[in-house]
Amino acid sequence: MSTDKKTLLLVDGSSYLYRAFHAMPDLRVVPGDPTSAATGAIRGMINMMQSLRKEVRADYAACVFDAKGPTFRDTLYPEYKANRSPMPDDLRSQIAPIHEVVRLLGWKVLDVPGVEADDVIGTLAVTAARQGIEVIVSSGDKDLSQLVNEHITIIDTMNGKKRDVAGVTAEFGVPPSLMVDYQTLVGDAVDNVPGVEKVGPKTAAKWLQEYGSLDALVARAGEIKGVAGENLRKAVDWLPKGRELLTIKTDCELDAYMDGLPAMDSIAIGDQQMEALAAFYEQYGFKGLVRALGGNAVQAQPAVSAPAKPKRATQKLGPACLMSPKTRRHLLLPQKNPPARWLTTPSSPGKLSTTGWQK
Repeated sequence: MSTDKKTLLLVDGSSYLYRAFHAMPDLRVVPGDPTSAATGAIRGMINMMQSLRKEVRADYAACVFDAKGPTFRDTLYPEYKANRSPMPDDLRSQIAPIHEVVRLLGWKVLDVPGVEADDVIGTLAVTAARQGIEVIVSSGDKDLSQLVNEHITIIDTMNGKKRDVAGVTAEFGVPPSLMVDYQTLVGDAVDNVPGVEKVGPKTAAKWLQEYGSLDALVARAGEIKGVAGENLRKAVDWLPKGRELLTIKTDCELDAYMDGLPAMDSIAIGDQQMEALAAFYEQYGFKGLVRALGGNAVQAQPAVSAPAKPKRATQKLGPACLMSPKTRRHLLLPQKNPPARWLTTPSSPGKLSTTGWQK
């Protein structure tokens, strides 16, 4: 009987698709036609998922997205995320095909109504970790740091950051077990969740190091001097709700979305569906990806024929896996006024020209 530890790889799909959308140029089914369907986020998502699968060996895997509609946090606090801009239409139109292609690449796709992607990730991570399964979560979201323990690690492939127990403690000044308390004090401006006014990361970490927990700090709030102490006492009634909003659920009901829980067999990482992928790539005009598959898996016709364009001089760049972390980060992350932006995979390197992306 094998004693090898199993690994569960969870992808924060909502984080990935926004990164793909903002990092890629404005690709279209018909190149150069702004009225044609947008495909940049789809292409970026394919590249990121392929690269991650090459870099991280896993026995089980799932890509988790936020579902449509409100969550329990909106009911608890109607102002939750009230300051966020609506999703761009060009990104919204790509969500369904992104879900489709991620499935074709061999991943289980989950989007559970009423909760956020973080809650589904938290539930699966904790469920797996209790069984001794090593869990790797790929996301740039620092909020997931509260899940970290000896079996759960957060990685950010865009910048090479690894948040294990030591990494979280070094970055935030508190261990993962105190991250919810830390976030409650600091608040979350992105999600419109207030913390203690004028209390930043340094003060929050100092208080938690000194008093040991948010509950202990609140119990002795009268001892805190100065403006910070006054603001803490003003916020005492709000803090329980703030903590509830910022706490990632680890007990979501997922039986309707996964068979056989707590076993992870239903999300065992699968093979790519080559023929269906070839048809998908043809439909969205990804000719380079069709060629990478061999080009003969299916004889599907493109949904829209792109007009022939003269070739421009290009500069070939090597596979992402051979690039330095600095170069790779430059190409993957959104930049201000970049000369050109692209994502690449080891199996389908792109070309970078002075005029943009060539598929």
